[in-house]
Amino acid sequence: MVDLSLVLWAAIPPLLLLTYYYCRVPFAPPLLKLLMFFIIGAISGLLALKLEWVFEIVANSFVEWHQIKRWLPGVALRQLVEIGPIEEGCKLAAVIVPTYYLQHKYRLLHSSVFLFMIAVSLGFTAEENWIYLFHGTASVFERTIGTPVHAMFSAPWGYALGTYISSKNRLNRDKKFIFRAWLNSVICHALVNVLSSAWGYLLPLRFLSYGLFPFLLWMFWRLEQLLRKVQGKPVITLISDRTIQRRYWQRSLVLFTLVLGGNAIFGLFLLVRKISPLSPSKLFDTYILWFIFSRFLLNLFFGVLAWGIYRYLRHSARRRYF
Repeated sequence: MVDLSLVLWAAIPPLLLLTYYYCRVPFAPPLLKLLMFFIIGAISGLLALKLEWVFEIVANSFVEWHQIKRWLPGVALRQLVEIGPIEEGCKLAAVIVPTYYLQHKYRLLHSSVFLFMIAVSLGFTAEENWIYLFHGTASVFERTIGTPVHAMFSAPWGYALGTYISSKNRLNRDKKFIFRAWLNSVICHALVNVLSSAWGYLLPLRFLSYGLFPFLLWMFWRLEQLLRKVQGKPVITLISDRTIQRRYWQRSLVLFTLVLGGNAIFGLFLLVRKISPLSPSKLFDTYILWFIFSRFLLNLFFGVLAWGIYRYLRHSARRRYF
């Protein structure tokens, strides 16, 4: 018997995010079409799960694949040759197949194909959420905060596929661009999973986990930039100076902003994980209240500092170009 509450917790956050992107994009496809891609994305998630199961059976017949997964280099190898290619391949196929039929009836815009990618990725996320929640391997909070991650993975090939389909003159180099963008998605997918796995290992490997949220923050920034490009809007400029020294300084500030902002989010994430098992009455203990308040203020300070540097870079770019 399927637990309806688990299905709702798994599906509602991705559906809300899909509605948010639907409302942001002018001339978006009908919402029913996006829901169709959302369902296809969920089906592609089930297909990916089946293919990964078959892959592991075949791999175990040649090598001790289950032993390889116990070490971080083995985890990285598994992500690069199994998880990343299968999941990104299934999502890509889930966009290409229905789009092939739609393009014979409609003139598809670049932004429409990009939204199809987002819908499929969020459907894939909903299926993955249900698997994790059903088996109790992740909390609702952890799955909710990771809602946009699959769309962030797939943004490069979504943009490349939209460029190819919406183009009047489809060139061979555009097809090669799709493959390179898909490969970029596979590598980013694998890297995120490796960084998230590093938390379970001993020092110094555990320090790798502090690169997870800055990297996720950069991928979210990339998704937003590509969304602006498919709508014909200018991308947000942060590196604006013409001298080499100043450009290196601005790049360093961008990196510093990602580290500060990403780990501020990571700190709040860890705070919620620590206090979530506590009963409501325990939260009002003086020691626990002070712990929550101090950690919240510390991470808020780093987050505001990152936001201030970001606004400074944007202001510098506007002053130069306008």
